[in-house]
Amino acid sequence: MIQRTLSIIKPDGVQRGLIGDVVRRLEQNQIRIVAMKMIHMTRAQAEGFYAVHRERPFFKSLTEFMSSGPVVVMILEGDNVIARYRDLMGATNFKDAAAGTIRRDFATDIEKNVVHGSDAPETAAFEMGYFFNRFEIVV
Repeated sequence: MIQRTLSIIKPDGVQRGLIGDVVRRLEQNQIRIVAMKMIHMTRAQAEGFYAVHRERPFFKSLTEFMSSGPVVVMILEGDNVIARYRDLMGATNFKDAAAGTIRRDFATDIEKNVVHGSDAPETAAFEMGYFFNRFEIVV
């Protein structure tokens, strides 16, 4: 089943020059990029994006981090891409991530784990719409 999902290369990944490494891994895994841009979220934009986590103890530090520098947002497309990209990213805690995953290879802590990916079709729909309009997506 062809799906779409959102990917974010977080501020730590952009700052450390890992954009090319992440894109290379996507392409090597037959994951197509159908939209991509670099943005610098305001704190309010980060809070809106992560609103589902508002009551969680990590919300403040997460939104501060995600608005601390530029990020690269992408819409990815492919067969079963949500699950496949989550496997490629690795566990949120990079210490638990499998060898060869993006987070295992590049993350420096649980928050600075280089990438974000949607966890379900409903989440993906919200997240893609948060950053992209239909004219920015290559079909």
